[in-house]
Amino acid sequence: MNYADRDPALRPLLDRVLSADDRARVEPLLTELGALAAGDLDRQAALADANPPRLVQYAPGGERVDEIEYHPAHDRAAAIAYEEFGLAAMSHRPGVHGWPSKVPHTVKYALSYLYVQSEFGMACPLSMTDSAARILRLFDPERYAAEIAALSSTDPELRATGAMFMTEKQGGTDVGLTETVATDRGAHWTLTGKKWFASNPGADVILTLARVPGQGEGTRGLGMFLVPRLRPDGTRNAIRIDRLKDKLGSKSIASGEVTLEEAYATPVGQLTNGFRQMAEMLNVSRLSNAMRATALMRRAVRESVDHTRVRHVFGKPLFEQPLMRATLLPMIIDTEGALALVLEAAARLTAADDGDRSARDLVRVLTPLAKHTLCKRARTVTGEAMEIRGGNGYIEDWVNPRLVRDAHLGSIWEGSSNVIALDVLRCMRRQGAHRTLADTYGGRAETRGRWELLRKKGDALLELAADEQEMRIGRYADELTRAVMETLLYDQAAHEAETTGNGRALLVARTCTALLDDPDTPPRAALDHLAELAEGGQVAPSTAQKTPAKENTVKEPAAHA
Repeated sequence: MNYADRDPALRPLLDRVLSADDRARVEPLLTELGALAAGDLDRQAALADANPPRLVQYAPGGERVDEIEYHPAHDRAAAIAYEEFGLAAMSHRPGVHGWPSKVPHTVKYALSYLYVQSEFGMACPLSMTDSAARILRLFDPERYAAEIAALSSTDPELRATGAMFMTEKQGGTDVGLTETVATDRGAHWTLTGKKWFASNPGADVILTLARVPGQGEGTRGLGMFLVPRLRPDGTRNAIRIDRLKDKLGSKSIASGEVTLEEAYATPVGQLTNGFRQMAEMLNVSRLSNAMRATALMRRAVRESVDHTRVRHVFGKPLFEQPLMRATLLPMIIDTEGALALVLEAAARLTAADDGDRSARDLVRVLTPLAKHTLCKRARTVTGEAMEIRGGNGYIEDWVNPRLVRDAHLGSIWEGSSNVIALDVLRCMRRQGAHRTLADTYGGRAETRGRWELLRKKGDALLELAADEQEMRIGRYADELTRAVMETLLYDQAAHEAETTGNGRALLVARTCTALLDDPDTPPRAALDHLAELAEGGQVAPSTAQKTPAKENTVKEPAAHA
C-alpha cells in the first residue's frame, strides 16, 4: 500500500496549487513517503506508541541527569522525519531535496500530512523545531545563526530539536499569569519558575516566556528567552524534569513538568515583544494542528472504506449498504475539504513570508479557523471510524483507538476550541477578518450568496454586546470555515474540469454544498458514485451537475443578531 496513491485528493490539489517545477520535485517524495507511511513508519509508530518514553532522573552514581530514554522505534520515526525528509529543515534553507530555494510551506504540509497518517506524536516536536527556527530567523537571526543552523539540519550528528515551554499551572490559557521570573546577569539571564506542560522537555533549544522585572503586568511584562539544554561551557543547564505526563494519546513523544532553577537563558528579539513573538510561533503551530487533524481524518476514512469493502453483513458488503454509504459520505467530503483548506493556508503563509501583506492578514484568520473546525471534526470522524469497524475498532490491535486518542489532542493543544474561536473574534474586531474572507472567497457564482450573507452576519455580530459576541462566535467560526472549504472545492472542480475533464471534483464540491444546505439528505448522485469519491476515478461532469446545490441558503441574520 502507498498512502499517496490511495489518496484521491492529494495529487490533484497539488497539481493546482504548486508551480510545475515544485510539483515535479515533490512527486518522488510523495511516492517514497507514501510507501514508508503505509509500511515501515506505520510499524514503528505502533511500537513507539506501545513503548512510551521513560524519564531517568539520576545516573547510577547519584548525580541528577534528567534524561529521557526512547524506544528505538521512536528514533527510527524521528530519523525519517528530520533526516530522510527534512520536514523541520525545508522551510529554512535551500537545497533540501534539490529545491533551489526554501521549500514552499505547501510542500512541507503535504509531506507532513502523509507522515502523520502513521505517526502523529512526532509531529509535535517536529512542528516546534520548525517553529523555533522560524521565530529565531524572524526576530533575532544574527545572534542565533548557529541555533537556526542546528534546528534546520538534517545531519544526525548536528541536528537539534526545539520546544516551546509556555503553559504554567496557574495560567494555561491566561498567559499573562506567567510567574517564571527572569533575572539579568549581565552577559546572560537566568530563569526561575515552573512550566506545567512542556512537550519535548529534553529539547536542545527551548523558547519560553518569563516576567521581566519593571516591564509591567500581564502579557506586556513577558519577554521571550532561549534556554539551551547545555550551557556554553557544555554543562547541563538547570532544567529539572520533575515527571513525564501519562497522556491519553501522543504517547510516542514525551511531555513533562519542568522546573527552571536559575536556568541559563538569553533574550530573543526585543524583550518588550515577547508575547507577540510567541504568538507568531503559536499561529504556525496551530496550522500544524489542523494539518494533523486532516491526516487523522484521511487515515480514518481509508480504514473505514477498506473495512466496509470486505466486511459482509446480511449478504453484501457494508460499503454497499445504504445507511453505511450515507455515513461515509460526509466523512469523505469533510476530509477532502480539510486538505484543501490546509494547503490553501500553507500557500498563503508562503506568500506572507515573501512579503505579501494581504496574505499575512488572510493567513492570520485562516489558521485559527482551520484549527477550530478541523480539530473538532477529526474527533467525530475518528470516532465514527471506530464504530464502523465495530468491536475490533475498540481493540488495540487495530489503529482506531490510537486515532481517537490522538484526535482529541488537536482541540486542546495550542489553545482549546473556545480560545481559538475568541481569536477569530479578535481578528474580526481588529481587521474585519470576515470581510477579508468574503472579499477573497466570495467571487465564485456557486458560493457568492453564502458569502454575502456571512458578511452581513459578521457585521451584525460585531454590533452586539461583547458577551453576546463571545457566546456566538464558535458557531459563526464554523460557518466561515466551511464556506472557505466549499469555495476551495469549487476552485478545484474548475481546475480539474479544465485540465482533465473529470467531474469528480465537481461532484465533491456540489455534495459539500448540498450537505451544508441539508445535512440529513445526502445527494443521490454522490451515494451512487461513492467509490469514485472515496478512492478516486472518473465521474462524468453531467453526473456531477445533477447534484442539487442551492444558492443563498445561509439564513439571513435577525436585525439584532
